[in-house]
Amino acid sequence: MFESVRVSAVIPTINEEKTIGDVIRGLKKIPGIEIIVVDTNSTDKTREISSSLGATVIEEPRRGYGRAYLTGLSRATGDVIVCMDGDGTYPVDVVPALIDLLIKEDVDFISCDRMTLRTEHNYTRLHFIGNSILNIAIRILFGVSVKDSQSGMWIFKSSLLRKIHGLSEGMSFSEEIKVEAAKHGLIIEVPIRYGVRVTKPKLNTWKDGFSNLFRLFIKRVNP
Repeated sequence: MFESVRVSAVIPTINEEKTIGDVIRGLKKIPGIEIIVVDTNSTDKTREISSSLGATVIEEPRRGYGRAYLTGLSRATGDVIVCMDGDGTYPVDVVPALIDLLIKEDVDFISCDRMTLRTEHNYTRLHFIGNSILNIAIRILFGVSVKDSQSGMWIFKSSLLRKIHGLSEGMSFSEEIKVEAAKHGLIIEVPIRYGVRVTKPKLNTWKDGFSNLFRLFIKRVNP
């Protein structure tokens, strides 16, 4: 069914030369997909590999996870948008089924839940505790119940994007887009198996965790 809609994928990258090729090749199994790689000053061959595989590469010198997504999403032309990291930790092979689910169930936003199928091997106890605290904060502050507020893989209708506003340029973009999606549309979570990271993590566990919690309070006061 997903072949009846235009699909765009937006992938933020920084030094993902070891994994970006497999991510793009996996996504290209979707007929006619538009793949946008937003690169934030990689010093390896991420941009060259992405371009050679047919992706549109946008260079974004301004740092920030959210900033990269805001730049890429502004260029996406699809009816359905797929967002995921370029580090190979998210399962590309489930994307067609998730697009089908989005359309068949007529939901607006699917967030991929890493928590349900987590193991200590691919998701540490510290990250699980931090994520759980942020999940509770979102439920208390916004009345939105999610199992994995920090997931970085989502599939959603582009029509929803036009209703969303006030998203952070930093790491809290991930939790904020879910809050906004729940406010303006129907959001569901689907469990996935999270992979083992082979590239250097971009997340600073303590700094980004507290920053994300602080941003939730700011968003509650300043929606």
